[in-house]
Amino acid sequence: MYGKKTIYNEENRFNDHIRSFFYLLCSLITLKYIGSNTYIEPMNANVKKGIVVWLLIWEGAFIHTFSQEFLWKAGIYNFLENNEFAQSKVQIPQTMSGVHLTPEIGMKWDEIHRIVAGFDAMHEYGSNKFADYFNPIAYYELAGKSFRFYMGAFPRKSTLAKYPRIFFQDSIHNYRPTVQGIFWEYASHGDYFNVWLDWINRQTESKREAFFVGWSGRYNMNLFYGQHFGYMFHFANVKNPKIPRSLHDHILIWTSLGVDLSTKTHFERLEANIGWIAGMERDRSIGEWICPQGLLSEIKVGYKGLELFNTFYKGQSQQIFRNTLGNELYWGDPIYRTRAYDRLDLSVWFYRSNVVNLKMTWAVHFTEKTQYHSQLFSATFDFDNLKKKEQKKYPYIRDNRLK
Repeated sequence: MYGKKTIYNEENRFNDHIRSFFYLLCSLITLKYIGSNTYIEPMNANVKKGIVVWLLIWEGAFIHTFSQEFLWKAGIYNFLENNEFAQSKVQIPQTMSGVHLTPEIGMKWDEIHRIVAGFDAMHEYGSNKFADYFNPIAYYELAGKSFRFYMGAFPRKSTLAKYPRIFFQDSIHNYRPTVQGIFWEYASHGDYFNVWLDWINRQTESKREAFFVGWSGRYNMNLFYGQHFGYMFHFANVKNPKIPRSLHDHILIWTSLGVDLSTKTHFERLEANIGWIAGMERDRSIGEWICPQGLLSEIKVGYKGLELFNTFYKGQSQQIFRNTLGNELYWGDPIYRTRAYDRLDLSVWFYRSNVVNLKMTWAVHFTEKTQYHSQLFSATFDFDNLKKKEQKKYPYIRDNRLK
């Protein structure tokens, strides 16, 4: 949610200060990092200065013309993920940690149109850099009663967060926090359907052209539901290649049926589903499609700040070409190269609100005839118009003990 300016008062003065601070911060950091980001090609000094001048002109017009519709938000997201996969043949032991700073400013008109600009700067713990990864945010949003449309560079968590880990592993949301393309969704009474495009790489002499085309949806029938997730990843060649490289296509789809008993019990969440998942992979130099298949099921339970999430896979090995192309071609969890895998997440919410959320998860992985462990901790702080935020009350098991 965004804060909105209507009548000039003390709250509006506060918004003016926030707007000025965000704009100054965006300008300074953009000028410093826009030429050095991994995903943005270097720009010369004149181009950088031109961008900042454009931002100043845009801000001036924005203040004087659209001040009654000023929008702002900011977020801080801390994460720590420790994966203990010693001696595994499909995963690596590693610790990933850092903090994201995500300020955004924008304008709104006619209640359904928004233009938003900002950035996602991620600093890895232990790094000497201010920002190890810098991703610009700039998009147009059209939001109606039952649909929404994004175009530009927009946050991944607001559009594709429902995809299972076999499609996008957890680190994708931390190291690729934005979608660059288009997203459209229709939603009504818990049912939804969306299609999207994420352009990963523009073809250059050093980068291979790559993009996703995806779709997902869910349809509810009383206590039962059907859902579907899918995408196609196209991984082409570099421009004017000196060494021949094969083009690859990777299609992954999962269709499942489930039951949701959340509204019929005292649990905040109680649902289970099972379905068929299939990959279709092709090396165009060979031409033959390879289609690994299997069953994937989920169980989700939530009760007063405690959560249990179980994922089970049984089938053929996915990600056929990972040994040669690795994370360039595959964005899903590499552990699905095994033929049988069960993951059990046990989570505790220490605090939940519309502003602050503190969560810890212990994950146990059963595969390769052994078990591995992961620990995840996240702390998020979402600030916009704090005075207008409606606080939702979340129950905790500890509440009864404190009475």
